[in-house]
Amino acid sequence: MPGFLDIPDEYTRPEARVQVIPVPYDATSTYRKGADLGPEAMIEASAQVEWYDIETQSEHYEQGIHTQEPVLCDAHDPVKLAPLVKERVTTAIRNDQLPIVLGGEHSVSIGAIEAAAACCGPISVLQIDAHGDTRDNYHGMTHNHACVMARAREHASIVQVGIRAIDAEELEGMDSDRVFFGHQIDAWTRANDTSWMDRAISKLEDRVYLTIDLDAFDPSILPSTGTPEPGGMDWFTVNELVRRVAQQRTIVAFDVVELCPNPNHHASDFIAAKLVYRVMSEVLAAQK
Repeated sequence: MPGFLDIPDEYTRPEARVQVIPVPYDATSTYRKGADLGPEAMIEASAQVEWYDIETQSEHYEQGIHTQEPVLCDAHDPVKLAPLVKERVTTAIRNDQLPIVLGGEHSVSIGAIEAAAACCGPISVLQIDAHGDTRDNYHGMTHNHACVMARAREHASIVQVGIRAIDAEELEGMDSDRVFFGHQIDAWTRANDTSWMDRAISKLEDRVYLTIDLDAFDPSILPSTGTPEPGGMDWFTVNELVRRVAQQRTIVAFDVVELCPNPNHHASDFIAAKLVYRVMSEVLAAQK
């Protein structure tokens, strides 16, 4: 399969500025399976994404995008996956490259966050997601997809955006000043108030790891995810938040996870691929 965006070979060399790291892993999903097919679906759909990015008025692929071989792990417990992802992301960061992790279920983010914290700390993790994911342990595993932010806050401060579903036990450990719930964002959006974005950014360290679970979007926009939640965010809200973060902070790495491809809804695959390029474009534009 061609690499991300299916760009000419001259822009895909291993030393390219951008390193796309597919992680087709889906061992702990608890609702609809299939996230392991997400990276391939995003890469395939990306061939249809236009190379010119309207918002940044540039063709950022020209800085180079190398699509690495997938990180493969057949272990049921993702604790064994984390060091494999960490190694890839660490190498990219140390080479002054931008790592983009394509999931896979959300547990693929744990090793990437560990790498970013070790290489770039102190950092913050900005989570755009429907779920809190702050359980310390779920189904007997500390690295389950429902535990990713519990593991993240062991290495970094966290800010959570778009949250619409949590377990009651999670609430006690959540910092309400650092959580921007979905219903609050909806109310602010209806009031044409985007100041919440700047409040969220003010709580971030100068260096940021960005993790985007695609169930952050409303299912009417992107239904092909394993754990959909109603009341989600829209395309332009997510993009505006990313733009502001990229301009006011340094995004050192990011991931897009939890695409669960459905052959009857190819739009979700394309939206996910377009999102990857949009975030990449905002990051590179801000770091010129």
